[in-house]
Amino acid sequence: MDLINDPTRPAAPDPIKDGTQATFMQDVVAASREVPVLVDFWATWCGPCKTLTPALEKVVRSAGGRVRLVKIDIDKNRALVQQLTQMGLPLQSVPTVVAFWQGQILDLFQGALPESEVRRFVEALLKAAGGQRMPGADLLAEAKAAAEAGDHQQALELFGALAQQEPENAEALAGVARALAALGEEERALAVLEGAPARIKGHAEIASARSAIQLAAEGRRARARLAEFEARIAADPNDHEARIELAIALNAMGDKTGATDALIESIKRDRSWNDEAARKQLLKLFEAWGFSDPASVAGRRKLSSLLFR
Repeated sequence: MDLINDPTRPAAPDPIKDGTQATFMQDVVAASREVPVLVDFWATWCGPCKTLTPALEKVVRSAGGRVRLVKIDIDKNRALVQQLTQMGLPLQSVPTVVAFWQGQILDLFQGALPESEVRRFVEALLKAAGGQRMPGADLLAEAKAAAEAGDHQQALELFGALAQQEPENAEALAGVARALAALGEEERALAVLEGAPARIKGHAEIASARSAIQLAAEGRRARARLAEFEARIAADPNDHEARIELAIALNAMGDKTGATDALIESIKRDRSWNDEAARKQLLKLFEAWGFSDPASVAGRRKLSSLLFR
C-alpha cells in the first residue's frame, strides 16, 4: 500500500491558520512549546504583504509540520498589536514576521523577503529550536548519496523532486543537470542550467555543474587522442597545448591528480603562455570539481606554492 497517498490515512493538521487576540495565547505562545511558530502581522492595504504571505505559506507547508504559521490582521486585532508593541515588538510597519519558540520571541524580520530568504530564515529557526532540518535538506542529502553511489536515475528523481519544491535551490538544479549529464543527456542538462531562475544563475553550484558538463564533452574528444598528446610532450616538453589537452583527457578518465600535475608542469615551464591558459584551465577544473573537493584543495596548494615561491 502507498502510505503517502493512502486515502484512509488521516490528514495532517493544517500548519497555517488565521489568528486573533482571543486565540493568540493558544495558537502562538502555547503552540510554540511544541514547534516553532511564525506570526505574520499583515494588513489588507499592505502591498508587500501580498507577496510575502504566499512565500511564507509555501515554505511553511514544505516544512512538513516542523513549523507553523499564524496570520494576524493588524487592523482587526488592534488591542493585541498595541499590547505587543508595548512589549517592544516593532509592529508600526508591516509586514513583520515574528518567530516564537518555547513561549518566547526567538527572531523576527520586516519587509517582503523573497522565498529563498524566507526559507533560510525558517531553516535557521529550526536549527536554533533543536537542530531539526527542513525536509528539503533531507531530500538533498539523499539525492547526493544516490549520485555518489552512481545511481544517477535515482539522483535525478530526488534532485528533480527538490527542484520542484524549491525552484530557486541551486544545489537541486545543479544536481538535476549533473544527473542528466551522467545519463548521457548533456543537451537537456545544459538547458536546465540555462533555464535557472535569474536569482541563482550565477550561483557557484550552477557554474560548477556547467563547467563539469563542458569538461566532460571536451574530455571525451581528448581521450581519443591521448597517445598523440603524450607523444607530442615526449618530443617537445614545452608543447603547452598538448599538456592542456592531456589534462582534459586525464580529468575525463577520473585522474584528477594527473590532470592537476600536467597543468602545474605547464605553468612551471611558462606561466604566461597563451594568456595563462594552463592556469585558467586549472581553475576551471577546480570549479567543476567543487572548490572544497580534496583534489581542488590539493591543487590549490600546488598552484599557490608555485606562484608565490
